[in-house]
Amino acid sequence: MEKRIGTVTLLILDRERSSEINSVISEFADIVLCRQGLPFHDRNVAVISLIVEGNPDRINALTGRLGRLGGVQSKAVLTSAS
Repeated sequence: MEKRIGTVTLLILDRERSSEINSVISEFADIVLCRQGLPFHDRNVAVISLIVEGNPDRINALTGRLGRLGGVQSKAVLTSAS
């Protein structure tokens, strides 16, 4: 399967999930090229942006696992060409 480059954006509404989020991202470290996070301490919200490269099934697996965590919303945007 062809590799794609894209971004995964996480909106974290429950910062108590941080250890679970970090654990899932670590499991997919082979496709994560870059990670950037921005906490909003006054609102108990955070945003994490990942730059990823991998096959769409693997990227969607990452996004799905993260999105199934309570208090976490995730979305992936991938290039259409490999």
